[in-house]
Amino acid sequence: VVSFPFEDVYIDRRHILHTLPKREEKIVFYFALLTASLGIGGIRAIVCPLSAYSLEDCGPKELLSFFNWFHWLVNLNSAVVFVSISYIQQSVARNLGFLIPFVSGLMGMITVHMVRGEMIYKPKTDSSLLTTFGVIFSALKACCVRYRYFSTGVTNWLDHAKENHGGQYSETQVEGTKSLARLFPLFTFQILYRTCIMQIPSGYYLQTMNSNLHFSGFVLPVAAMNVISIVPLLILVPILECINSWLFSSKDNGHSPTIYIVVGHLSAALSVMVAGFSEMHRKRFPQVEQTLSEEVLLVSSMPCFHLAPQYILLGVAEALVTPSCSLLSFWLVPERMRGISMHFLALFNGAGCFMGAFFVQTAHTGTQGNWFPHLLHEGKLERFFFFLASLMMVNTLGFWTIAHRYNNLHQDCTNEFRGCLPGEKLLKYEKAIKHYNAVLESSPILSPMEKT
Repeated sequence: VVSFPFEDVYIDRRHILHTLPKREEKIVFYFALLTASLGIGGIRAIVCPLSAYSLEDCGPKELLSFFNWFHWLVNLNSAVVFVSISYIQQSVARNLGFLIPFVSGLMGMITVHMVRGEMIYKPKTDSSLLTTFGVIFSALKACCVRYRYFSTGVTNWLDHAKENHGGQYSETQVEGTKSLARLFPLFTFQILYRTCIMQIPSGYYLQTMNSNLHFSGFVLPVAAMNVISIVPLLILVPILECINSWLFSSKDNGHSPTIYIVVGHLSAALSVMVAGFSEMHRKRFPQVEQTLSEEVLLVSSMPCFHLAPQYILLGVAEALVTPSCSLLSFWLVPERMRGISMHFLALFNGAGCFMGAFFVQTAHTGTQGNWFPHLLHEGKLERFFFFLASLMMVNTLGFWTIAHRYNNLHQDCTNEFRGCLPGEKLLKYEKAIKHYNAVLESSPILSPMEKT
């Protein structure tokens, strides 16, 4: 509500409802952005893991199918929003474009409150985030002390936090933290990828705003170009479902989605590179006047649909990368750590947004506005895109070198994590001893002395 453009909320043009000075308007507006970011972060970190907890007994095939369709539904909603609300906000009334999300959010809160009894999940007591950080800090502290005074014989530095190595945490808690730490390289390589995805509301948005939005006498909303990046995802998900069904059924050892992540990263790098060439192509067209939100701007006469390839490539990347990363984050950790793992994935995705803002500010300041200019026809925005594309290619090669760590999902899940707990190891040993004794008792070859 407080993010309304204040000069646009009026009874008539002679009676403005809000007369706040510009400074107070900015304070209220940034406060609204802060509250919106807190809400979005909470939804992304909680809703998806909460929905997937009902699939704890399912295998990677079912989980990948769940995450595919989950993100498919999310993007279907986004497509409706970008087409309808963005048009209302740009061509009908800006304040109405803010009022619709407010009413829908209020209805969503009422609905959640009505069914809250069916949405409560109580996590295990030994799987808190404080426990995870405690294991890490305890291991770091023990590493520093023992490296300085004693020689160590543990295979992993986190083992220093175990009780049988002088720490204060159980083997179950440490092994769960080790499985989470194993995913940190995967999370880290998603930061730069998320920076490329964030070009849609930043660099790509500026390109679209400075292009010709007229189509058959109709002015397209700038945000409607986002739908072009969503359409490939809506089309690819059913196709990927068929491919996954065939791959999981044709291999006994399972199928790793890391190949999807590598191809998605390549698609994101190619998208940013195409954006650089599109910017060079856009500048060759003569400038024309275009009215957006009652403001007249000088823009390129190039139709905005010439920018479609870069949006499509990012849509393909999202269809491949996001569900696969969600599957790996959820499956490659013990059940009690899955919520924390999904939270870390959302945290690193948010870090990618900050990295994108840092790159933009650095490019603008370091080149004195040349690489990221205020007026696109006076600068070299394509150089920024080419620089980001080169970084993304290096990022893709880096992830490809470590992708083998996340292959063979069935073996990782059944052997490494389920079999790492001391109780399960003891049960396995007891079964082996019983089987061995049964063989000794039933064997006619061994003499009584040999049996003894």
